[in-house]
Amino acid sequence: MIRIWAKVIKNDKIIKQYMLEKLETMDYSLFFDYVREICENLDIPTPVVIKTHLFNYAKYNVLRFKKDDFVESISFDKLVLENAFA
Repeated sequence: MIRIWAKVIKNDKIIKQYMLEKLETMDYSLFFDYVREICENLDIPTPVVIKTHLFNYAKYNVLRFKKDDFVESISFDKLVLENAFA
C-alpha cells in the first residue's frame, strides 16, 4: 500500500495537505504520476521530478520541493512529501 502525505507549507505553516492512498505497492517508475495526482488534488503546479528526488524519497522517506523545483511561479515556500508508513 502507498500512503504519501503531502503538505504545502508557507511561512512554516501547513496551508494545504493531502494524503495519497493506493492499494498497490510502490513503483518508483510511476513516482511522477503520484506527484502529479497529489498536485492536481492540491490545485498547485507540478514540480520537476529528477532522479535525486527519487533517491531522497526512497532513502529518507521525505522529499522537499522548493521554489526552484517548479517551472511555474508558486505562492508557497515548499511542498513536502512524506511516506506515511515511515
